[in-house]
Amino acid sequence: MAAVFGRAVRVRPFSFRRGGQSSSAGIHDEQGDAGAMVNLAKVGSLAQWPVLRGEIEAAVLSLLGPLPKERVEIQTKTVDEMSFSGYVRRRVNYFVDEWERVSAWLFVPDRKDEMPGILCCHQAVPQGKDEPAGLEGDSAMFMAQRYAELGYVTIAPDCITAGDRISPGLAAYDTKSFYKDNPKASAMGRMLSDHLYALDVLCEVKRVDSARLGVIGHGLGAQNALFLAAFDDRVQTCVASGGFTRFATDKDPGRWMREGGLVYFPQLRDAIKTKKFPFDWEHILALCAPSPTLVIAAENDPEFGSPKSCEKAVELASNVYRLLGAAEALELLIHDGIRPMPPEVYEAADEWFERWL
Repeated sequence: MAAVFGRAVRVRPFSFRRGGQSSSAGIHDEQGDAGAMVNLAKVGSLAQWPVLRGEIEAAVLSLLGPLPKERVEIQTKTVDEMSFSGYVRRRVNYFVDEWERVSAWLFVPDRKDEMPGILCCHQAVPQGKDEPAGLEGDSAMFMAQRYAELGYVTIAPDCITAGDRISPGLAAYDTKSFYKDNPKASAMGRMLSDHLYALDVLCEVKRVDSARLGVIGHGLGAQNALFLAAFDDRVQTCVASGGFTRFATDKDPGRWMREGGLVYFPQLRDAIKTKKFPFDWEHILALCAPSPTLVIAAENDPEFGSPKSCEKAVELASNVYRLLGAAEALELLIHDGIRPMPPEVYEAADEWFERWL
């Protein structure tokens, strides 16, 4: 494990020995079990990956629930617009399904050339999109405003149960109403679907270079950023801060499917009881490959604890990155900052976006 001396420390991808397997035989944790997890450390050739990727995608989607088969026209509308030094901030809304329009903050820098775009996923705070937009909350989380000032077009939408999408009579992040209307779905699956539409909105901006799109988030935002990078090829790079600990070693795996509040994956209940998980966070990272992904973990995360779990996930996923010829595109950064993203962490994130976008 990397040493930490009051500053962020980067951990380079781990190296693996090359295997000689030409099929997917022998690379699952439990042979004979139809739900056996793919052991990424045993993936020895590039030829194996397409089949294994399909298996992993199916396993992840089994927890996310059914995603919409048909996409709706977003029909973006600008509600209001304000000019600031260096950029314009717009409040927009757009369709995410046949009936619901979602609000988001869209920042467009005062530049005439094409610019990269960044989707900024908010953490689990009641105000939702207003925090990354810099309207209220922790100034360390003003991501959309920050990257607009640095010359990126940014968008910050509300997740379900946050901001303008809190159900009447319920608290923020209470998914009771959502599951009443969508019993076979998952909150994380819906968030993924909604963020796909947010990228559509970003791509509609005339000066956005749709070949240079990134995503960033902390906590819940990091989870959403990783799922989006895993399932949308338009995402060219991802920065995920403090978003996970591996299911296999999580001291509180029930956090993902509690009886009340934010219930991430209802379908994970049986796996938690049996300790047989269909996938883990290294598999999400592997699905992001070869898109450059920076994972950020705090030395003493109050929610997820030690970053050793993140190290293990990055270690396993880096094998896939290496096989795809992108060994330098997956990196872990560990910091001991008290705040979620201290200045040195933002510096690393800034460098990451500048390097890959």
